[in-house]
Parts: sequence; C-alpha cells; structure tokens
Amino acid sequence: MLSGKSILITGAGSGIGATCARVFAANGAKVIVADRDVDSGEGVAAEIRDSGGEARFRHCDVTDEASVAAAVSFATSTYGRLDGAMNNAGIEMRNKPVHELTAQDIEAVLGVDLVGVFYCIKHEFLAMKDAGGGSIVNTASASGVRGQINASDYVAAKHGVVGLTKAAACDGGPLGIRVNAICPGLIMTPMAKDRLMNDPVFSQALEGLRQRHVIGRFGETEEVANAGMFLLSDLASFVTGSPMLVDGGYSV
Repeated sequence: MLSGKSILITGAGSGIGATCARVFAANGAKVIVADRDVDSGEGVAAEIRDSGGEARFRHCDVTDEASVAAAVSFATSTYGRLDGAMNNAGIEMRNKPVHELTAQDIEAVLGVDLVGVFYCIKHEFLAMKDAGGGSIVNTASASGVRGQINASDYVAAKHGVVGLTKAAACDGGPLGIRVNAICPGLIMTPMAKDRLMNDPVFSQALEGLRQRHVIGRFGETEEVANAGMFLLSDLASFVTGSPMLVDGGYSV
C-alpha cells in the first residue's frame, strides 16, 4: 500500500509511532524513525532492517524547530524526497483540574502536542511543495473533538491539532499536500499502561472510560497504524482536512 514511499514518523521509538514504523515498512515504505530517545529509536529502525524493511533513525525533539527541520532534511537527503509524514510525538495530560494546572504544565503539553506538530507541518510542507505534494497525518485524539475531566491541557492541545489540520489542509490543497488527523480513543501503549493507568486519579475513572468505548475495549496500536497507512496511501487521494475517529465509539 505504501510501496516506495518515504515516510517520516515522529515519536517512533515506542507506542503508536513504533507500530506505525513497523507496519508502514512491512507495506513497502522507506521509513525515517524520528524520536528524542536515541536508544529506542535506533532499536526500532534496526528491528525493521533485520526484518527486511528499509528504515533509518534520526534524533528529533519536536519542541525544537531546528531539530525538526534537520529531521525533515535528513529524510529528503536519505531517500531523495519526502512523500509522507506521521506527526505522532506527544505526551500525556497532567491529570489535574483546570484551576490546579500551572503555566509550566500548560507550556509542556502544548509545546509537544501542538507546537511540535506545527513545526513538523511547516517543514514537511517546505519539503513536499517543491516535490509535487505529499500526505501528512497528525496524531490528535478523541479528546480533540470532545471534553474530558482533568485534562484541560491535553484537550486544548488536541483540539488545536484538529484545527491546525483543517487549516493546513486548506493551505496544502493547491500544493498537492493532503493533511489529515487521526483521533484515537485510549490505546494500549506503554504510556497508557505504565504511566496513566498507574496514576491514582486516572485509574479511578478507568472502568467508566472502558464502558464509554462502545466496542467494549481499548484500542491497539496496530489499529491506529492501519488508519494512518490508509490516509498516507493513494487510496485516500480525495481525503484531506479530516479528523478520522479511531476510538471504538468513545466520542459517540
């Protein structure tokens, strides 16, 4: 489905991003595994190569515009062009009500989850527009289309990603660049298992959250990767500006 396409994935050292890198490479993509964790990112890239796929690692901190620009430049110099990007790097909410959030809390979450996506889109556009276009997918959240208790920081960031996706799609249309977002429900990533579910505030709401996923379970990283693969592929050639819900019915 992605045969021959060069695709940059941020936050690809673990969780959704790592699964995207494996799935995309297994379906013919040439993958840039971008992450600020060198050991994890190198490990994912090596695993893909050992399985017969094509992947290279690049250190990238999405809160640093120069680091993002360098990662995009590495992708184009390595594979000749940038066909697609999955802007996936993100951090979780602080699990506090809005009146307890500090300026540092807000800046940390918005810095990675929203401003980091902006930096990625900007430099991906610059790489794609002169090459005739491409496809960008931003990882938002079901919290990007609805509210959530104790998550004003995260909800604001993910609503911002959905809005940024729609606006960037308008700018990208004349350039042949499609921009979409995926809005996952709760996905069984290391972040969810190791941090959120061990948080006493979050864990109290866990069963109610499970019940609100009308499918009756939480999601798997492969399910998000498959949606991303579709949006990055030519099968989605008439899809842009869309916040695709991959949330087991949570938002309904």
